[in-house]
Amino acid sequence: MVQDPAVAEALCPKDHPLGTKRICVDIDYFETYNRPNVRLVDLKATPIESVTEDSVMTRAEAFPLDALVCATGYDALTGALLQIEITGRGGLSLRDQWRDGPGTFLGLMTVGFPNMFIITGAGSPSVLVNMAVGIEQHVDWIARCLDDLRRDSLSTIEAEESAQTRWIAHVNEAADKTLFPLAKSWYMGANIPGKPRVFMPYVSKIGLYRAECDRIAANNYEGFKRARLGNTSTAQSHTASDKTMQP
Repeated sequence: MVQDPAVAEALCPKDHPLGTKRICVDIDYFETYNRPNVRLVDLKATPIESVTEDSVMTRAEAFPLDALVCATGYDALTGALLQIEITGRGGLSLRDQWRDGPGTFLGLMTVGFPNMFIITGAGSPSVLVNMAVGIEQHVDWIARCLDDLRRDSLSTIEAEESAQTRWIAHVNEAADKTLFPLAKSWYMGANIPGKPRVFMPYVSKIGLYRAECDRIAANNYEGFKRARLGNTSTAQSHTASDKTMQP
């Protein structure tokens, strides 16, 4: 579809396995580069060095412009949370807790931050499923959890460290059975300078994930600590077993 062989070559995605980044399914996208008023500049070959008030300067030349549209991506799954000053037990900040990458149990909670529920965050299927389905599943589970806390006259719930550790290992095991970790994608945080390179979503099917969340809730919230505020004697801890799901 692209008439200039050099342009066609530059458009070929050769730095990651097919499907590990979102695939361009076209809609006249490639034909755009055949237009006389369109030029592709390969920024991997000639990176941008500066932007002035009327041009973009690459290593090779200057491009005069009237308008500049920035499409720089986003800090997926953790960026929004880490922009907030969130403090957990003992004054621990969420930024410090996730300094080496996000850790969660089921993608729903993180150790040391009681009653802080996360919607479609790292460690949950999130961006790898239909987002409406993923959000609804999380909201339904959290609503059930709050109802159960109220029924049992309990005030707090938080993830147990051992359960979180096992869940992180399970998420990584599932990811390592795919090609996803081989791409420098925003799934890995690779689009943000300095962000830890960790595969963040849970790659297994939403049905498998939903069943595990339901099983944990039905088993008195296995892997979570629940307590009445200010009265640790009422704490209920149901430690997760060594049994883990198969990714």
